[in-house]
Amino acid sequence: MAEIFYTEIYTTTKPLNQNKMQKDEIVEKVINEFRARSERGIEKYGTTLQENELSPLEWLKHLQEELMDAVLYIEKVKQINK
Repeated sequence: MAEIFYTEIYTTTKPLNQNKMQKDEIVEKVINEFRARSERGIEKYGTTLQENELSPLEWLKHLQEELMDAVLYIEKVKQINK
């Protein structure tokens, strides 16, 4: 049964162009933004996330603060679009 399912899925889809490697521009943009953010963080804090020795509770506190900021940004955009 699983073999039939597998065969049906992969025989009905179009194969990827094997001669040309495609890049997803959206993914590339996000990757570049992460790199730029990492560089800014290193300049600002003098360390990387990998090297930062915060406790799990301290990491959760940072996350909580970031999520609280995100909620405020959402509310701001909602107010702008009224």
